[in-house]
Amino acid sequence: MADMTASGRDLAPHDPTRRAATVRIPFPARLSPHAERARRHSLLWVQEMGLLTDAATGEYDTLRLERLMAYFYPDAGGQDLELAADFNAWFFIFDDQFDGRLGKRPEAVEALVESLVRTMSADAPRWAPGPADPPLVRAFHDIWHRATADAPDDWRRRFRRHWSAYLTSHQEEARNRTGDRLTSLEQYLATRRNSIGVQPCLDFTERCGAYSLPNSLHDSAPLREMREITGDVVIFVNDIVSLVKEMAVGDVNNSVLVTREEKGCGLDESVAYVAGLANARTARFGQLAAALPASLAARGMSAEARRYVDHYVEGMGHLMAGNLAWSLATSRYDQRGITAVSDGRQRPWASLAAASADPDVRQSPQRAVGPTAGRFGADKSPRGQLAGS
Repeated sequence: MADMTASGRDLAPHDPTRRAATVRIPFPARLSPHAERARRHSLLWVQEMGLLTDAATGEYDTLRLERLMAYFYPDAGGQDLELAADFNAWFFIFDDQFDGRLGKRPEAVEALVESLVRTMSADAPRWAPGPADPPLVRAFHDIWHRATADAPDDWRRRFRRHWSAYLTSHQEEARNRTGDRLTSLEQYLATRRNSIGVQPCLDFTERCGAYSLPNSLHDSAPLREMREITGDVVIFVNDIVSLVKEMAVGDVNNSVLVTREEKGCGLDESVAYVAGLANARTARFGQLAAALPASLAARGMSAEARRYVDHYVEGMGHLMAGNLAWSLATSRYDQRGITAVSDGRQRPWASLAAASADPDVRQSPQRAVGPTAGRFGADKSPRGQLAGS
């Protein structure tokens, strides 16, 4: 396998990651007015869960991860956005565990994943993290139960399936980092569509809207393809903007690097190709969205069901547009972010997977549950619950 390590200087002065601005996403990037409230809440939560120390708070806060969720769910109520900010914080802190030694140890990743998946098992209500469980497990237990409180069974099972796929995909990514050669772009996407985390985020779109799409509608051909497009666009944008950062840590799980290897081209050409893939997919998304109303009418869907689908499709646009807007603004991918992980350095929260839970760390799983629990059963928006249509 070719050496994929590099520093930010290797691509200067013509940093190809800026070409993410050429990705055409024809949806508005709107920011929730509750972003600052979500920021304050989530900073407290990550500290209470033992995911972040006081010393690391400043560096973490520069990433402004809550703004990504404020773009994803611009119409979400304050408490819904707080929960979204918490699970997004968990997403990124979990992801950073793989920039170091853990990312190249598939067997260690498997053990961590098993402990996290157990949190979502049928026995989960009777299982609670113990003193031997690391903060990552305790924090995941907290957000899982807060997110699924009083959720419809079908939605909960779907949410669990998507989270499980997200978690287990990190084992395959660890194997990719230790292989003799890079995978093909098709193989890469098969894994990355899970590890990018888009599917659980789209499930949360339903939760924010206080409805749950029936499986027959959720799994129908137009929506299934549109979800895949949404994930692919997020992947391609993420891979372009994070390219220099990932080269700095030697991570090969990036479509730009996979394309460069597969086509035998330079980085500039590879970035342009991946940006073109993103643009082709957004164009296809527009075609599918335009044909969707007639398709739903032909299926005899009620006006209420069509409103929920409209909200869901709008949510996909928020994910694509918001990911691009946030990615071009966060310090995670600029020179500060690259320096933070260059030359063997790691983020200060990147060694939690092996750490034991601190019994002195105070947990408060009920603090956000009260008003947030029962989200599906309460009509807290103009939308109510969609049942069985």
